[in-house]
Amino acid sequence: MKFAMICLAAALAVGPCFAQSDEKVPEPARYYRVDFVVKELEAGKVITARTYSTTLSSLNRENTSIRTGDKVPVPNGNGNGYSFFDIGVNIDSRVVRATDTFLVLSLSADMSSMVSSTTPASGMALPPVVRQNRWSANVVVPLKKATTVFSSDGASEKRQMQLEVTATPML
Repeated sequence: MKFAMICLAAALAVGPCFAQSDEKVPEPARYYRVDFVVKELEAGKVITARTYSTTLSSLNRENTSIRTGDKVPVPNGNGNGYSFFDIGVNIDSRVVRATDTFLVLSLSADMSSMVSSTTPASGMALPPVVRQNRWSANVVVPLKKATTVFSSDGASEKRQMQLEVTATPML
C-alpha cells in the first residue's frame, strides 16, 4: 500500500511536466500603411483626388482617426455675424482581421465640401451648398492593390465621390 501511494504521488508531481498547454501562442503584430484616396469624378474623369495615410496594427483593436478640414464662415441671415461649418474629411478605421493576402477593416468615412451657388436668371449669389458623403461598413481590402470601397453619385449634380483604399504591409 505504501508503494502504491508513493507511485501515485510521483505520478501527480511529474504529470504536469508532460501536459500540453491549451494556451495559444500570441500572434505577432503586423503593421500596415493604409492610404485612402478621396476622388471626385465627373463623366468618369477624376476632377480631384486627395490622399490621406495612416498606420494600422493587426493587434490594436482601437480606431485610428484622420481629421482634416476647415471651419468655413458663412454670414448669418441678419447680417451681424457668422456661422461656422466644419468642412473636410473624417476617416475612422480599425483592423478586424488580417491575413497574408487581405485586410478586413471597419471603416467609417465622412466627407463634406461647400460650393457657392447662383440663381441662373439673376446671377445673384445664394447661400453656399454643403455637399456631404457618409459611409460606414466592414470592407475587404486585398494587400498592395488599390480598391474602391465606397462610391456614391451626387444628389444634385452629375458627379460621383469614391473612396479608394490601399493597404501595404510594413516590415
